[in-house]
Amino acid sequence: MRLFWALVVLTLVQTAVFAQTAPLSSASIQSIKSIDSLNKLSFNIYLESPDSARGIAEKALILSEQTKYAQGIGNSFYNIGHVYWSQSYYPIALIYLNKALIYIPQSDNLLLSSCYTMIGRTYSDLKNYRVAMENFEKAIKYANGDPIRVADVYGERALVYRRQNRYNEAIAEARRALALTKKRQDASNTAILYSRLSTAYRLTGRFKEALTYSDTAYAKSFSSHNRRLRAGTDIEYAQIYNDLNDYDRAIFYAKRGLALADSLGVIDMISQSYQELISSYEGKGDLQTAMKYQKQNNQMQDSLNDFNKSRNAELIQDYFRLDKRLSDMADLERSNEQNREMVKSQRATIFTLAASLLIVMILLGVTFYFYKQTKMFSQQLNDQNEWLLKQKQLIEAQKANLEVVSGVKDKLLAVIAHDLRTPMANLRGVTEMFNMDYLTNDEVRTLMKDINPIVKSAEMTLSNLLEWAGSQIKGRNVNASRLDIFLLGVEMEQIFNHLLQKKSIEFVNHASPGQSVLADENHVKVILRNLISNAIKFTDANGHVILSSELKDDKVIICVEDNGKGMTEHEISQLFRFQTHFSQRGTQGESGTGIGLMLCKELVELNGGKVWVESKPNKGSKFYFSLPLNAEYA
Repeated sequence: MRLFWALVVLTLVQTAVFAQTAPLSSASIQSIKSIDSLNKLSFNIYLESPDSARGIAEKALILSEQTKYAQGIGNSFYNIGHVYWSQSYYPIALIYLNKALIYIPQSDNLLLSSCYTMIGRTYSDLKNYRVAMENFEKAIKYANGDPIRVADVYGERALVYRRQNRYNEAIAEARRALALTKKRQDASNTAILYSRLSTAYRLTGRFKEALTYSDTAYAKSFSSHNRRLRAGTDIEYAQIYNDLNDYDRAIFYAKRGLALADSLGVIDMISQSYQELISSYEGKGDLQTAMKYQKQNNQMQDSLNDFNKSRNAELIQDYFRLDKRLSDMADLERSNEQNREMVKSQRATIFTLAASLLIVMILLGVTFYFYKQTKMFSQQLNDQNEWLLKQKQLIEAQKANLEVVSGVKDKLLAVIAHDLRTPMANLRGVTEMFNMDYLTNDEVRTLMKDINPIVKSAEMTLSNLLEWAGSQIKGRNVNASRLDIFLLGVEMEQIFNHLLQKKSIEFVNHASPGQSVLADENHVKVILRNLISNAIKFTDANGHVILSSELKDDKVIICVEDNGKGMTEHEISQLFRFQTHFSQRGTQGESGTGIGLMLCKELVELNGGKVWVESKPNKGSKFYFSLPLNAEYA
């Protein structure tokens, strides 16, 4: 029934928003209320119907972007992260939760507190308790004494203490939270806290108190519609009765918890249910049944690993799809705004020109009337001389520009002739020998595999030359947007997957998820492609290439590191300079021109950053570049 009403509300909101004939320039009160209703509904049903909750939150996100409602965007990202957390996709959840922090206004202290609490809980589930506690401290700061948010933090800290085997602290913290939730009549969090108290008492051997708290948590899970808590309580019952050697009851509750956890798709609870069933049957001496459940658990874990790989790829693609849709909407809004400004400017220009023309005509008439014909001719002659002088200067400037462009063309032709001669000659030789039947098909395939790295390098050279030549002739514009270096690293790994596998090189993405920079997306991709391609080129088989990022002041420092050939100080001094034309051969004969690094330097500086290199011979190289930090909603 709750899901039915959720669909009804969603349909009404879609009709109300999309029935408008023109896009909104600012969020109306009605639109904001509709978005807030969707986000509230998504939060209320995420434990009962996580997939429906995510769909509703995504719809709220799109509507918020259309109306430029920053708080709605932040709340939507927060709800999507909540859903992925409930399904145990913790790294994906962190991406969305950190994204939410970018958009939530600093004035919305309560939502910021809830977001930091959720980030802390996710790190707790990842067993990173130090970072979890740091986020809980931020949540307390933003809560400003609000009982509900403070109780949430106390409850999550109780969970961390329990996981660290600090049971007395866990019980004390849970009781502090329980006092606040009872006072505020918060049924949902009260039920969760009873469950955490049950676990703490069980772990200290106080089974009677543990059963009492589990009974209360189970009963309250129905009123709060928390099926996840209900499944967890069944598993808690099974653990208590296993500790009491009452194996038949333990089996009953473990099976009931397994069925409910499986319907929700909560993998951690499914595995816990199997573990309790194995313990119960081992306790009863039924080793055959215990082995059966052990085998089922192992099969589930194996299939889960395969599923998680494909599912994580799908979730990342979902993120790209959603982010692209938001970017397209933002681009459309910017285009419409530019068009409106252009029309306004054109109208002002037309009015000014008309007024100016009228004034000029009056002045010319008065001048013609009062001044002699000879003076008018003299003025006209001076105007003509001035115009001819300007035309001469323009022609000279065009000539100088053509000479520069011609020089660039000559340099490019020389580089192309030098660096593309070898791969073309190799290919021509192979084709001629094949046409003359000197080579078999297998020998041709072998030669093609050997030539492939050289051709790939030539292809990268040609792409860089064309990109650089276009910038020298036409100039460049920077279309800055928010970019996640971690996600760009995922894309780079997919692009270079064949080369990495061929040379058995490991690619490690250590960039921080959710950390954004403000730069041109195409420029950053060209920079990363060149640096990662060079790293692969100069790294021996079984080496590694590492992408990392670090926040420093108001910049993000990005590093592409390899453990390849490295360079001397003299070789480093020749980089980034066209005149030196410095290049080396790769570990498999790949060629280069040095144009790629010069292009990287130009693009980094165009986006407000700097590039530098650290390298030692036979120790590898580290190429660093900085980009501005994106920390506000534009």
